Amino acid sequence: MSTTATEIRLASRPTGRPTPENFSIVDTELPSPAPGEVLVRNLFISVDPYMRGRMSAAKSYVEPYEVGKAMLGGAIGEVLESTVDELRPGDTVLHGLGWRSHAVVDAQRVSKVDPDAAPVTTYLGVLGMTGLTAYAGLLEVAEFRSDDTVFVSGAAGAVGSVVGQLAKLKGAKRVVGSAGSSAKVKHLIDDLGFDAAFNYKDAPVAEQLAAAAPDGIDVYFDNVGGEHLEAAIESAKPHARFAVCGMISLYNATEPPAAPRNLTKIVGKRLTIRGFLVGDHFDLQKQFIAEVAPLVRDGKLRYEETIVEGLRNAPQAFLDLLDGANTGKMLVRV
Repeated sequence: MSTTATEIRLASRPTGRPTPENFSIVDTELPSPAPGEVLVRNLFISVDPYMRGRMSAAKSYVEPYEVGKAMLGGAIGEVLESTVDELRPGDTVLHGLGWRSHAVVDAQRVSKVDPDAAPVTTYLGVLGMTGLTAYAGLLEVAEFRSDDTVFVSGAAGAVGSVVGQLAKLKGAKRVVGSAGSSAKVKHLIDDLGFDAAFNYKDAPVAEQLAAAAPDGIDVYFDNVGGEHLEAAIESAKPHARFAVCGMISLYNATEPPAAPRNLTKIVGKRLTIRGFLVGDHFDLQKQFIAEVAPLVRDGKLRYEETIVEGLRNAPQAFLDLLDGANTGKMLVRV
């Protein structure tokens, strides 16, 4: 028996900022799962900044999306049919075939999760790759130490909000965040416990960071790049450590960025600037869950979600994500 599925496909590769015309929405027939496969009805899909890179044909750390084919991403769903003993209809699973209503998935690429242990959306966010990215980037890549002053760009986003809270919980001397609206700045300070935060649209980032961290910063967690990276280099103390997770300010750029213009200071300040991918840190998964899940359960580490209703609205949700419209994790309820 076949199943009718709705897929969001890459219709064309964008130049600069993507538009709705770069996506197509197609209804298609899925076959019944073959031996070793399961049929999953997706409940939520994740939209993430890294997906912008996969829309381009440029060589990168991950294969680009194929034009005319369904896009890929994290998804949480319910097993409808199974050909393996380990998974049964009704099980809740995590897998990588998002951007569609239903998926036939290799059972080896599916992770069963407990929907009673935590809200299912957390497995795509704070207890999933998002949370692990924050955990590994802060603790292993940036080698965070108690009494560090930490600066997080894009701090109201899914990763940045976890980084800032973890730093505070682990004894940071001061945590500073940047965000794109006064409401997000208020959220960082009042709800998430940041010591200071600023709207990067209000004034030059370097000026606002210098005022928020007058004694300099020991750690910078970079989600934005460009002007933010330049400002962080300027405010960095000697031997500061930078974990570079992403550079969303440049993802739609068609020309080389103007900043950072102060790279020579890396030498005199003896800075460590290290890019990273969460896939290199899956060895921390068990440690991360053991430490962070109780913090989430007890309300000591808060998380926010921006949930868009309807799979057909996924392209717009993605465009809004690139514009910073989300607070916390951006998800689409299928």
